Amino acid sequence: MKYIFLPVVLLCMACGSNSNQTTESTQPSADTTHTFSPVYDTATVIQPVYTTDTTLYDTDDPAIWINPANASESLVLGTDKNENGALYVYNLKGKIIADKVVKGLKRPNNVDIEYGVIIGGKLTDIAVVTERLTHKLRVYSLPSMQTVDGGGLPVFEGEPTDNEFRDLMGISLYKNPANGKIYAIVGRKTGPSKEYLWQYLLEDNGKGQLKATLVRKFGTYSGAKEIESIAVDDALGYVYYSDETVGVRKYYADPDKGNDELALFATTGFSGDHEGISIYAVDDKTGYILVSDQQADKFHIFTREGSSENPHRHQLLKVVKVASHESDGSEITALPLGPDFPHGLFVAMSDNRTFGLYSWDAIAGKDLKKAESVKHP
Repeated sequence: MKYIFLPVVLLCMACGSNSNQTTESTQPSADTTHTFSPVYDTATVIQPVYTTDTTLYDTDDPAIWINPANASESLVLGTDKNENGALYVYNLKGKIIADKVVKGLKRPNNVDIEYGVIIGGKLTDIAVVTERLTHKLRVYSLPSMQTVDGGGLPVFEGEPTDNEFRDLMGISLYKNPANGKIYAIVGRKTGPSKEYLWQYLLEDNGKGQLKATLVRKFGTYSGAKEIESIAVDDALGYVYYSDETVGVRKYYADPDKGNDELALFATTGFSGDHEGISIYAVDDKTGYILVSDQQADKFHIFTREGSSENPHRHQLLKVVKVASHESDGSEITALPLGPDFPHGLFVAMSDNRTFGLYSWDAIAGKDLKKAESVKHP
């Protein structure tokens, strides 16, 4: 995620024995004293505060840009997936801001946002979109939505184009807190059993545009379906991705820390595809990982920090049912965005060409903590 949080206490919820544990890690855990009894809050369908205006074709993935001058004027971005697709921009009531919409994209799939990229000597916030049919990343400055990619950044070069190995899908951006370097971690429609994801360093090309330099290939793929959703936790330095119908895989986001898989969790209890991943940070170390159970219209919520003995043991805390149907992409922020979203905004795609804008208070209910002291990235 892209936010820095001031310390808040996170309390253990429903501590006690749990014979129905549904998460696993590739690392053994010595933690036997603090397990969790998940809350299945699915009798009531959680409704969004607002539903966005409809797109023309097929909504897929959202992102949230925080306005540093006035958080209540922040923006929601969302892809409309078609060979004549677009990147839509909405206000916090879900209304399209027509003069910011980027049209004519060739099947834009996923989008992510990062803050403070140096372009032309200036700190610039960016939105990066995967353009599947051109095999390129498209990059736009925020909030102006002006292109800064020189016509697009080609990725997966050298891979065959006749078997979807270059057809872009997922993306997440990572800003290393230690050195400020910014990376794009990207996935494709299909790929090999190893090195499914490729990671690129994004930096100024010396002409006021961005360039992308390949720094590593990593990531196990089961071969069961595909990998689309990718999420990065900047503060803790991890990348997560959904190996659809299998689970969520976890790696270090810093390419210098190696390519060993740290965890595979969320492997049971899903009706079909594992899809959108989003991270709600209660503070700089604790919070929640939300994973879409696409065919069930549910989100499974796991511990961000893992367990007390094993940071890679992500335990299931809660399952909620939402109004968004067949939700593919999602995003979240813990920053207060006005009276409608006092403890953060959760955005989920729906297959009726809209995105739902939910209050974190409704998702959390009485079971999960809310961030109380936050500041802009």
